[in-house]
Amino acid sequence: MSDRVRIGKAYDIEPQLIDNEKAKRVQKRVLIGRAMGAENFIMRLFTVEEGGHSPFHSHDWEHEVYIVSGEATVVKEDSKEVVTAGSFVFVPSNVLHQFKNTGKGNLEFICVIPNTADEE
Repeated sequence: MSDRVRIGKAYDIEPQLIDNEKAKRVQKRVLIGRAMGAENFIMRLFTVEEGGHSPFHSHDWEHEVYIVSGEATVVKEDSKEVVTAGSFVFVPSNVLHQFKNTGKGNLEFICVIPNTADEE
């Protein structure tokens, strides 16, 4: 564990590009994670281009999402809801969900997950 405060710029981090059959036009940046010595949480910034989306999936951990910019449709197992910049979304563990960019321009959101989850 480090007792050193770390400060950085999100866009200085090289994104992982995701564009496959499950997720389209997504960039993921791990802002704070295990490599930085984070013991409890992982903070990621996702950029989803127009028409892009995350996979429709679930996992064993909860996560917290904050919409930084753009418009998203949050797809749940039985419904959909539009959220915009300034909105937050709590996704409990084992709940199917997806984020679709349904606005103009990029959708950006911060996603926080527990350190025990899959960072990549």
